[in-house]
Amino acid sequence: MSILRKVLKDIPIPQMVKIRQKFDGTKIDNLTGVLQEELRKPGAIDRIQAGQQVAVAVGSRGVANIDLFTKVTIDAIKQAGAHPFIVPCMGSHGGATAEGQKEVLEHLGVTEEAMGAPIRSSMEVVKIDELSNGLPVYVDQIASTADAIVVINRVKPHTAFRGRIESGIMKMIAIGLGKQKGAEACHQLGFKYMAENVPAMAKIMIEKLPIVFGVALVENAYDQTCRIEVLPAEQIEAREEQLLVEAKARLPKILLEQIDVLVIDYIGKNISGDGMDPNVTGRYPTPYAHGGPEVSKMVVLDLTPETKGNANGVGTADFTTQRLVDQMDLHATVVNGLTSTVCAPTKIASTLDNDFYAIKAGVKTCNILDYTKCKLVRIQDTLHLGEIEISVNLLEEAKRHPDIEILSEPYDFQFDSEGNLVK
Repeated sequence: MSILRKVLKDIPIPQMVKIRQKFDGTKIDNLTGVLQEELRKPGAIDRIQAGQQVAVAVGSRGVANIDLFTKVTIDAIKQAGAHPFIVPCMGSHGGATAEGQKEVLEHLGVTEEAMGAPIRSSMEVVKIDELSNGLPVYVDQIASTADAIVVINRVKPHTAFRGRIESGIMKMIAIGLGKQKGAEACHQLGFKYMAENVPAMAKIMIEKLPIVFGVALVENAYDQTCRIEVLPAEQIEAREEQLLVEAKARLPKILLEQIDVLVIDYIGKNISGDGMDPNVTGRYPTPYAHGGPEVSKMVVLDLTPETKGNANGVGTADFTTQRLVDQMDLHATVVNGLTSTVCAPTKIASTLDNDFYAIKAGVKTCNILDYTKCKLVRIQDTLHLGEIEISVNLLEEAKRHPDIEILSEPYDFQFDSEGNLVK
């Protein structure tokens, strides 16, 4: 028996119960119809002219229904007599390679066949200006040659800074459309200044590029689309600021404030730019954002297939598994840190053989006197918080919460022969 296993041998794992957290479930049922109606508004498709080459910028985030929204937008552009093509709009994601970024879109269902439009992926950029502080402003070279540009993205709180504009259409333009070079430039002075640099870069790009409109999306706490708005270019900044207020109010969260051990099954770039959303975990990669529960120790178990080995975020956890580390694309993960200049999340957390020992390690180090009293929470990922698991030591607190429903009797975690959780 290894020394690690000896140290953890007698550490208990608490019994668990399944609970349902209740959030505002307002959503849009007729997604296609609502987007089609929005696209018919003045300042949207009416600005697309027959024969134009139109770049449709699509990102790498886990945006609900992104394939549907992309297809509806492309179809509307075609109906206007123009020729749409898709541009991966994701900074350094996909290993900062043209083929990698195309593959990221394909994992999200945005394929050439399904969309009925070509994907033109390149990491080449052109410099179109610079900010007063000297930061260069770059844009995807292929998109820069288009007659018109359309951007699709979700509006939500950023994971590393706070401002009136955070993560949405403006950031998609400044960082996503700028590819790796643009993302690198926007991050160069650090997250302390991102709230200024993101909108400043985006405003220049809107002024100098043929960006005609953005498709802005807001999701509820269940990862479902609850608002779709098509924003003419000149309205993007003002309206996005308002949509961010709504997005923050709808952010999913763990309804328990103090957690000894938080176990997260999956992290990945399709879940959050940080692998897991710090707004949910309370663990931020920079000092320029805040909020969320108080978590003593955090354990991450696995990577999503969609992240293609990019394990950015694992460094903000305390413990992980050998299974996750074996799947890491070290190049893609390190490039992520080099581009964002925030490298702590790309470090490898203390690594245990399997789920069983990683969870025990969390309990062992959570700084409580009686390990049997551990307050443990397990979630699938930070996008899906409707049904989660909590230890019996949180049961009384959960019963008192008006938005929590207890779904099961207490049970023990089940592990397979490899020591990993049976899911």
